[in-house]
Amino acid sequence: MDQKPAIMIHDIIDAARIIAPAAVRTPLLENHALNDRLGRRVLIKFEGAQHTGSFKFRGAYNRLARLDAQQRSAGVVAWSSGNHAQGVAAAAQLLALPATIVMPSDAPAIKLANTRALGAEIVTYDRHSESREEIATALAHSRGATLVPSFDDPFVIAGQGTAGLEILDQAAEAGAIIGQILVCCGGGGLTAGIATAVKARAPEIALYAVEPAGFDDTARSLASGVRENIAPDARSICDALMAPSPGAMTFPINQALLSGGLVVSDDQVRDAMRFAFSTLKLVVEPGGAVALAAVLNGLAPPCGDASVVVLSGSNVDPAAYAAIVGGAAA
Repeated sequence: MDQKPAIMIHDIIDAARIIAPAAVRTPLLENHALNDRLGRRVLIKFEGAQHTGSFKFRGAYNRLARLDAQQRSAGVVAWSSGNHAQGVAAAAQLLALPATIVMPSDAPAIKLANTRALGAEIVTYDRHSESREEIATALAHSRGATLVPSFDDPFVIAGQGTAGLEILDQAAEAGAIIGQILVCCGGGGLTAGIATAVKARAPEIALYAVEPAGFDDTARSLASGVRENIAPDARSICDALMAPSPGAMTFPINQALLSGGLVVSDDQVRDAMRFAFSTLKLVVEPGGAVALAAVLNGLAPPCGDASVVVLSGSNVDPAAYAAIVGGAAA
């Protein structure tokens, strides 16, 4: 007997109701220069316009809003390289509960500073020699706090899936017929949430996870049928997409609903960030630019209808961003 998915469309509809008073309905943009370059309509879901500059606020708020009074008093603990950290910290601030975030010591300075500014306590770790999950789990246990995973949680996945509902509604408003959607993928929560929302209402749409080279564990897992791990020495500029393997909860969803996985190089990501700045007039962080990189390089299968590209976040270190945007195209 097939196992019931971790979330269903009704969970995402309920999440949309819960987050509506707090979250931004982010824009679905269209750019004529991009359309002309690719020879078809391309719609850009810009999650950099969400609170804290990424989609992560959606899932964090949906999760934290479900806590009862006693749980809120004890607070929450999460781990993140930055975007989930800020999403949890912002949601905790709005809901008036304490938050502790376990973050890598080499996370972009802007993500560390923004998380602190939102009132969260930060505990740092070495991402290459320590386990963020073990540190966060021990903290939550010692404090009686609720652990808020960055992707393997049904309320978090459902919250991220609200972006998928918005994409369908906004595309209809724009008179666009969607053929494919490209979504960045780290642990797989955003991909799983959007795929669940979209496939329930428009099963003909193809969805693709996009990952940076070296962190293509979802693409390899989709090919092999089992959850694959990244190599210990893997490195990428896409700090937001460095999950060590697909989520135990997210991968079965993505395995059932995705059409495939695409992989981009760091140089393709840099070019996409430059394109977003110069042509789209959008600031996009490396991890947030992988889907744009894929479509600019023709990595997705040909599609006669509109393509949707999810730009998942805009939280990039200013110095690193200046170096990338000011560099020559590869």
